[in-house]
Amino acid sequence: MKNGLRKILIFIIMIACGFWYMAEDAGIELSRMNFKASESNLDKKYDFFNEKDKLSNVNNTNINTQMILVNGQYGLDKDYKPKKLTIPNISFASGVSKEERHVAGIIVKPLEDLVSTAKEEGVILLGNSGYRSYKSQNNTYTSRVKSEGKKLADAYVAKPGFSEHQTGLCIDITNEGKYFVKGTKEADWLAENCYRFGFIIRYPYGKKNITGIEYEPWHIRYVGKEAAKYIHDNGITLEEYLGK
Repeated sequence: MKNGLRKILIFIIMIACGFWYMAEDAGIELSRMNFKASESNLDKKYDFFNEKDKLSNVNNTNINTQMILVNGQYGLDKDYKPKKLTIPNISFASGVSKEERHVAGIIVKPLEDLVSTAKEEGVILLGNSGYRSYKSQNNTYTSRVKSEGKKLADAYVAKPGFSEHQTGLCIDITNEGKYFVKGTKEADWLAENCYRFGFIIRYPYGKKNITGIEYEPWHIRYVGKEAAKYIHDNGITLEEYLGK
Protein backbone atom coordinates (compact mmCIF):
# COMPACT_ATOMS: atom_id res chain seq x y z
CA MET A 1 0.00 0.00 0.00
CA LYS A 2 2.76 2.35 0.96
CA ASN A 3 4.64 1.52 -2.23
CA GLY A 4 1.52 2.19 -4.27
CA LEU A 5 0.96 5.57 -2.61
CA ARG A 6 4.61 6.47 -3.15
CA LYS A 7 4.32 5.69 -6.87
CA ILE A 8 1.18 7.83 -7.16
CA LEU A 9 2.93 10.77 -5.42
CA ILE A 10 5.98 10.43 -7.71
CA PHE A 11 3.67 10.35 -10.75
CA ILE A 12 1.82 13.49 -9.61
CA ILE A 13 5.14 15.29 -8.98
CA MET A 14 6.39 14.33 -12.48
CA ILE A 15 3.20 15.65 -14.08
CA ALA A 16 3.47 18.88 -12.10
CA CYS A 17 7.10 19.32 -13.16
CA GLY A 18 6.14 18.71 -16.78
CA PHE A 19 3.47 21.39 -16.66
CA TRP A 20 5.94 23.79 -15.02
CA TYR A 21 8.54 23.28 -17.76
CA MET A 22 5.88 23.67 -20.45
CA ALA A 23 4.65 26.89 -18.88
CA GLU A 24 8.20 28.18 -18.59
CA ASP A 25 8.92 27.39 -22.25
CA ALA A 26 5.72 29.08 -23.28
CA GLY A 27 6.68 32.11 -21.23
CA ILE A 28 10.10 32.28 -22.84
CA GLU A 29 8.59 31.99 -26.32
CA LEU A 30 6.02 34.65 -25.48
CA SER A 31 8.79 36.94 -24.27
CA ARG A 32 10.69 36.34 -27.49
CA MET A 33 7.58 37.18 -29.48
CA ASN A 34 7.02 40.35 -27.48
CA PHE A 35 10.67 41.34 -27.91
CA LYS A 36 10.47 40.79 -31.65
CA ALA A 37 7.27 42.81 -31.76
CA SER A 38 8.99 45.58 -29.81
CA GLU A 39 11.93 45.49 -32.20
CA SER A 40 9.51 45.75 -35.10
CA ASN A 41 7.77 48.72 -33.54
CA LEU A 42 11.10 50.40 -32.84
CA ASP A 43 12.11 49.87 -36.45
CA LYS A 44 8.88 51.44 -37.62
CA LYS A 45 9.35 54.42 -35.32
CA TYR A 46 12.96 54.77 -36.44
CA ASP A 47 11.92 54.73 -40.08
CA PHE A 48 9.21 57.28 -39.35
CA PHE A 49 11.55 59.71 -37.66
CA ASN A 50 14.15 59.23 -40.39
CA GLU A 51 11.50 60.00 -42.96
CA LYS A 52 10.38 63.00 -40.96
CA ASP A 53 13.96 64.27 -40.86
CA LYS A 54 14.24 63.79 -44.60
CA LEU A 55 11.08 65.76 -45.17
CA SER A 56 12.21 68.57 -42.90
CA ASN A 57 15.45 68.80 -44.86
CA VAL A 58 13.88 68.48 -48.31
CA ASN A 59 15.14 71.97 -49.14
CA ASN A 60 18.68 70.56 -49.30
CA THR A 61 17.92 67.47 -51.42
CA ASN A 62 17.68 66.94 -55.16
CA ILE A 63 13.88 66.64 -54.98
CA ASN A 64 12.50 69.19 -57.47
CA THR A 65 15.76 71.14 -57.44
CA GLN A 66 14.33 74.00 -59.50
CA MET A 67 12.07 74.91 -56.56
CA ILE A 68 14.84 75.08 -53.97
CA LEU A 69 14.38 78.06 -51.66
CA VAL A 70 17.30 80.19 -50.56
CA ASN A 71 16.80 83.33 -48.52
CA GLY A 72 17.72 84.77 -45.13
CA GLN A 73 16.31 81.71 -43.36
CA TYR A 74 17.09 78.87 -45.74
CA GLY A 75 20.71 78.39 -46.77
CA LEU A 76 22.96 76.05 -48.68
CA ASP A 77 25.92 74.01 -47.52
CA LYS A 78 29.31 75.45 -48.48
CA ASP A 79 29.90 72.39 -50.67
CA TYR A 80 26.64 72.74 -52.60
CA LYS A 81 27.23 73.01 -56.35
CA PRO A 82 24.60 73.04 -59.13
CA LYS A 83 24.49 70.23 -61.65
CA LYS A 84 26.03 70.72 -65.10
CA LEU A 85 27.26 74.27 -64.69
CA THR A 86 27.37 75.72 -68.20
CA ILE A 87 28.04 79.04 -69.92
CA PRO A 88 24.90 79.82 -71.94
CA ASN A 89 25.11 81.13 -75.49
CA ILE A 90 24.14 84.71 -74.68
CA SER A 91 26.00 88.02 -74.61
CA PHE A 92 27.39 89.21 -71.28
CA ALA A 93 28.17 92.67 -69.99
CA SER A 94 31.83 93.63 -69.82
CA GLY A 95 33.71 92.73 -66.68
CA VAL A 96 31.68 89.63 -65.80
CA SER A 97 33.93 86.93 -64.35
CA LYS A 98 34.16 83.48 -65.91
CA GLU A 99 32.52 81.90 -62.87
CA GLU A 100 29.55 84.28 -63.02
CA ARG A 101 28.96 83.45 -66.68
CA HIS A 102 27.92 79.94 -65.62
CA VAL A 103 24.40 78.81 -64.72
CA ALA A 104 22.87 75.46 -63.77
CA GLY A 105 22.36 73.20 -66.78
CA ILE A 106 18.58 73.14 -66.33
CA ILE A 107 18.20 76.86 -67.12
CA VAL A 108 20.58 77.15 -70.10
CA LYS A 109 18.00 76.56 -72.86
CA PRO A 110 15.22 78.64 -71.22
CA LEU A 111 17.67 81.51 -70.70
CA GLU A 112 18.93 81.37 -74.26
CA ASP A 113 15.32 81.35 -75.54
CA LEU A 114 14.45 84.34 -73.34
CA VAL A 115 17.35 86.47 -74.56
CA SER A 116 16.82 85.40 -78.17
CA THR A 117 13.09 86.22 -78.10
CA ALA A 118 13.76 89.59 -76.47
CA LYS A 119 16.17 90.43 -79.30
CA GLU A 120 13.56 89.45 -81.90
CA GLU A 121 11.18 91.86 -80.17
CA GLY A 122 13.70 94.70 -80.23
CA VAL A 123 15.07 94.36 -76.68
CA ILE A 124 18.76 93.66 -76.01
CA LEU A 125 19.43 91.83 -72.74
CA LEU A 126 22.88 91.01 -71.39
CA GLY A 127 23.91 88.50 -68.75
CA ASN A 128 25.52 90.15 -65.74
CA SER A 129 25.95 87.71 -62.86
CA GLY A 130 24.93 84.06 -62.72
CA TYR A 131 26.47 81.41 -60.51
CA ARG A 132 28.55 82.44 -57.53
CA SER A 133 30.21 79.83 -55.34
CA TYR A 134 30.13 79.88 -51.55
CA LYS A 135 33.78 80.94 -51.60
CA SER A 136 33.14 83.85 -53.97
CA GLN A 137 30.16 85.03 -51.93
CA ASN A 138 32.22 84.81 -48.76
CA ASN A 139 34.95 86.94 -50.35
CA THR A 140 32.40 89.53 -51.51
CA TYR A 141 30.66 89.67 -48.14
CA THR A 142 33.91 89.90 -46.17
CA SER A 143 35.19 92.67 -48.45
CA ARG A 144 32.01 94.72 -48.00
CA VAL A 145 32.11 94.29 -44.23
CA LYS A 146 35.68 95.60 -44.18
CA SER A 147 34.95 98.55 -46.45
CA GLU A 148 31.45 99.57 -45.33
CA GLY A 149 30.79 97.89 -42.00
CA LYS A 150 28.61 94.91 -41.14
CA LYS A 151 25.31 96.81 -41.03
CA LEU A 152 25.59 98.10 -44.60
CA ALA A 153 27.05 94.82 -45.85
CA ASP A 154 24.10 92.88 -44.40
CA ALA A 155 21.67 95.27 -46.06
CA TYR A 156 23.00 94.75 -49.59
CA VAL A 157 25.05 91.55 -49.69
CA ALA A 158 23.83 88.04 -48.83
CA LYS A 159 25.90 86.11 -46.34
CA PRO A 160 27.77 83.12 -47.78
CA GLY A 161 25.44 80.15 -48.09
CA PHE A 162 22.39 82.42 -48.22
CA SER A 163 22.84 83.81 -51.73
CA GLU A 164 20.48 82.47 -54.38
CA HIS A 165 23.31 82.81 -56.90
CA GLN A 166 24.89 79.69 -55.39
CA THR A 167 21.96 77.64 -56.75
CA GLY A 168 22.89 78.48 -60.34
CA LEU A 169 19.16 78.92 -60.97
CA CYS A 170 19.23 82.70 -61.18
CA ILE A 171 21.01 85.40 -63.13
CA ASP A 172 21.15 89.17 -63.01
CA ILE A 173 20.27 90.80 -66.33
CA THR A 174 21.37 94.19 -67.55
CA ASN A 175 21.23 96.35 -70.68
CA GLU A 176 23.84 98.00 -72.84
CA GLY A 177 23.78 101.16 -70.74
CA LYS A 178 24.02 99.16 -67.50
CA TYR A 179 21.06 101.16 -66.26
CA PHE A 180 18.46 98.49 -65.58
CA VAL A 181 15.59 100.03 -63.62
CA LYS A 182 11.81 100.01 -63.74
CA GLY A 183 10.69 102.17 -66.64
CA THR A 184 13.46 101.17 -69.04
CA LYS A 185 12.17 99.08 -71.93
CA GLU A 186 14.51 96.22 -71.02
CA ALA A 187 13.37 96.00 -67.38
CA ASP A 188 9.71 96.35 -68.34
CA TRP A 189 9.99 93.67 -71.04
CA LEU A 190 11.67 91.30 -68.60
CA ALA A 191 9.01 91.85 -65.93
CA GLU A 192 6.20 91.25 -68.40
CA ASN A 193 7.68 88.29 -70.29
CA CYS A 194 10.17 86.29 -68.25
CA TYR A 195 7.45 83.94 -66.94
CA ARG A 196 6.93 82.69 -70.51
CA PHE A 197 10.32 80.99 -70.25
CA GLY A 198 9.96 79.70 -66.69
CA PHE A 199 11.53 82.67 -64.85
CA ILE A 200 10.21 85.06 -62.23
CA ILE A 201 11.34 88.44 -60.94
CA ARG A 202 12.64 86.99 -57.70
CA TYR A 203 12.52 90.20 -55.65
CA PRO A 204 9.43 92.15 -56.76
CA TYR A 205 8.56 95.71 -55.84
CA GLY A 206 6.87 96.08 -52.45
CA LYS A 207 7.67 92.55 -51.26
CA LYS A 208 10.76 93.14 -49.12
CA ASN A 209 8.79 92.20 -46.00
CA ILE A 210 8.47 88.70 -47.49
CA THR A 211 11.67 88.18 -49.47
CA GLY A 212 13.95 90.20 -47.19
CA ILE A 213 15.47 91.83 -50.30
CA GLU A 214 14.82 95.23 -51.87
CA TYR A 215 13.22 95.37 -55.32
CA GLU A 216 15.60 94.02 -57.98
CA PRO A 217 14.11 94.20 -61.51
CA TRP A 218 17.25 92.61 -62.93
CA HIS A 219 17.33 89.41 -60.84
CA ILE A 220 15.43 86.54 -62.47
CA ARG A 221 15.06 83.05 -61.08
CA TYR A 222 14.09 79.85 -62.88
CA VAL A 223 11.17 77.88 -61.37
CA GLY A 224 9.67 76.23 -64.46
CA LYS A 225 6.88 77.52 -66.71
CA GLU A 226 3.90 76.33 -64.68
CA ALA A 227 5.07 77.83 -61.39
CA ALA A 228 6.34 80.98 -63.10
CA LYS A 229 2.97 81.66 -64.74
CA TYR A 230 1.10 81.15 -61.47
CA ILE A 231 3.50 83.43 -59.56
CA HIS A 232 3.32 86.09 -62.30
CA ASP A 233 -0.48 85.98 -62.69
CA ASN A 234 -1.08 86.20 -58.95
CA GLY A 235 1.59 88.79 -58.18
CA ILE A 236 3.21 86.72 -55.45
CA THR A 237 6.73 85.71 -54.43
CA LEU A 238 8.45 82.35 -54.40
CA GLU A 239 8.09 82.27 -50.60
CA GLU A 240 4.33 82.75 -50.91
CA TYR A 241 4.09 80.15 -53.64
CA LEU A 242 5.90 77.58 -51.52
CA GLY A 243 3.92 78.55 -48.45
CA LYS A 244 7.01 79.46 -46.41
